[in-house]
Amino acid sequence: MKDYIQHHPWQVIEDRFRPEYHEVSESLFSLGNGRFGIRGNFEEDYSGKSLRGAYFAGVYFPDPTRVGWWKNGYPDYFAKVLNGVNWIGVHILINGVALDLANQTPENFSRVLDMREGILHRSFVIRPAGGGRLHFRFERFCHLGDPDTAAIQIEVRSEGFTGKVELIPYLDFDVHNRDANYGDQFWEGFKSYSGDKGSWVSAITKKTGFTVSSYMLPHVTLNDNPVAGQHPAATATKVADNFAADLHDGDILRLTKYVVNLTNLYIAPEAQQEIGHRKLSEMVTTGYKQLRQNHIKAWENIWDMADIEIEGSIPAQQGIRFNIFHLWQTYTGEDPRMNIGPKGFTGEKYGGSTYWDTEAYCIPFYLGTAESQVARNLLVYRYLHLPKAIENAEKLGFTGGAALYPMVTMTGEECHNEWEITFEEIHRNGAIVYAIYDYIRYTGDAHYILEGGLEVLIGVARFWAQRVNFSEDKQAWVMLGVTGPNEYENNVNNNWYTNYIARWCLQFALKEIDITREHHPDVWADIQARTCFKNEETAQWKDIADNIYLPFDEDRQVYLQQDGFLDKVLMPVSALPAKDRPLNQKWSWDRILRSCFIKQADVLQGMYFFEDQFDLETIRRHFEFYEPMTVHESSLSPCVHAILAARLGMVEKANEMYLRTARLDLDDYNNDTEDGLHITSMAGTWMAVVRGFAGVRVRDGVLHLAPVLPAGWSGFTFKMHYRGRYLSIEAGAATCRITRLEGEPLEIDIYGRRERV
Repeated sequence: MKDYIQHHPWQVIEDRFRPEYHEVSESLFSLGNGRFGIRGNFEEDYSGKSLRGAYFAGVYFPDPTRVGWWKNGYPDYFAKVLNGVNWIGVHILINGVALDLANQTPENFSRVLDMREGILHRSFVIRPAGGGRLHFRFERFCHLGDPDTAAIQIEVRSEGFTGKVELIPYLDFDVHNRDANYGDQFWEGFKSYSGDKGSWVSAITKKTGFTVSSYMLPHVTLNDNPVAGQHPAATATKVADNFAADLHDGDILRLTKYVVNLTNLYIAPEAQQEIGHRKLSEMVTTGYKQLRQNHIKAWENIWDMADIEIEGSIPAQQGIRFNIFHLWQTYTGEDPRMNIGPKGFTGEKYGGSTYWDTEAYCIPFYLGTAESQVARNLLVYRYLHLPKAIENAEKLGFTGGAALYPMVTMTGEECHNEWEITFEEIHRNGAIVYAIYDYIRYTGDAHYILEGGLEVLIGVARFWAQRVNFSEDKQAWVMLGVTGPNEYENNVNNNWYTNYIARWCLQFALKEIDITREHHPDVWADIQARTCFKNEETAQWKDIADNIYLPFDEDRQVYLQQDGFLDKVLMPVSALPAKDRPLNQKWSWDRILRSCFIKQADVLQGMYFFEDQFDLETIRRHFEFYEPMTVHESSLSPCVHAILAARLGMVEKANEMYLRTARLDLDDYNNDTEDGLHITSMAGTWMAVVRGFAGVRVRDGVLHLAPVLPAGWSGFTFKMHYRGRYLSIEAGAATCRITRLEGEPLEIDIYGRRERV
């Protein structure tokens, strides 16, 4: 755990340069706008340890699979989010010597991410060899209002320095992915140009053929007077402009770098040059100051809708805003082809692909903080991938339209190649169905079932029906060889969560088929024809749902995580020596698998999803049994425990878990922030407040709230969309005030009392 980021309600502040934490800071200070993003790299040269990364939504490379032993069913590739063009780069030379903070000691170093405005600031002072001081100030943003554009401004001020300073802004496609399986270069540069009206470089990805073009138009002034630039010869992968000026005491040299980034997902390759130049011209005409203001205004609109204001705890306040900020930088909901990678635009780990995290954690966030179409687009994303999910199941031997959604994907095709995950962590199918249910329950938009939802339900139900087998010994349907949400157990039999959510999926599919058949017979006839559905399938599904095996310990009165869980030596995490944590970095995998320790909520994930199916004492009993054995080494774990603890009145434990999820990256709890931020689990931070401390639930079409306050909080306020209404909620100590800002009146349950708002 690290504690070098200063606490501030709206800013992330690093008050001095710490080279040993530089890659952590690069993750923390990342920027994005839904279309592209950039790690918090320095604009100038830096020869120290750094993960330089710029990423573009939907642009990936099918990196050939690398495994020690090939198994039938493995995918041929792992989809890598590509490190793209370095569009922020500016070589800075002082009397011919490159500015490089790995070799020069900066004074008064400050790096500040202003989350309210979405702008990254950096400043420091250098003492050049020839004497005097140079004050540097950097500022950049990825424009949220025009997601094809970005801007950078660099200011150099002389204090007693006399000498030559050169600014060389550039665009460079000679980039590599650190996590490339075979060290391949994924890009081929094919066009470039450098000139007075703008410089640009285009490259195409090998195999996938994505075309990305980056354009820049730099303006440089010395004491507000224009400085003419030179245009060195462009290469296939790099263009640059060179501006040189002689500085004296008090002089200010300023570079404004206007940038346009285009991909063929939105702009056809043959149109990119014309549109890139036009956008550059418009940016220059608008001017940096107004572009900056337009960007800030776009963020104001987001914060007005999505902010959570916490009174009494700055660490808690900073944490939730940091999480909300990065979620909206990553995904804005405009394109159903896009999804939310676990690292967003902040790193390369996990391939930047889609996981079940979206359905279990992110959809609730977007349901509450945006119009329902944003969350609906995430459901449509999975519907568009249904044919691929059926193909994925076929590769593993399933038939008849059974669908297995991938653990990791960019296109709907499975691209994860660890056998215990790819073949066995099949509970992901259940999360995708649960998201449809959660969306309908929250929005009241049952029509989605008719527009793709039911076809997904049928495909998943068919998978479960083929994945189980009947045990003569248990006289029940069982599911063998699975990995549940707790990835510290692999290849187990009858993981309770997987069996339970499979049963629920079958029941939900049966219910929705009956409703559609009765109330929308014409639509049902079309769905039946498209899916080749046979009526006799329902009898099998019902039998499985009625007779599936759910391991249970009569003595403890708890459901068992899997058949052999009680064979383990049961001990609390508190008995572990501190030197053994985190387990995934200190223990062998064999030792982890044999231990009782739980990576993340597993049985408790089911208790969270289906809490209305269990009484409060049952939930408490399971929480008290499993949480002490949970190491929370998955970023997805603390938020579920925070929500359940708040429901159980264990507010101190809920706050402990909330702070762990809210400040997971800011404080680097798991010693892995340098790889990138945990974007999808950030949605769990919002859930911990709204579904945890505020107690927001929807039951039988009625919105319920029952807020509780952690110690040190004097209150919290947030807004939420709900069924065409826009509400403001102010929670205090045993008080809750709800104001309807838009929409028709509705009835709300507050602390068990019905009120009309």
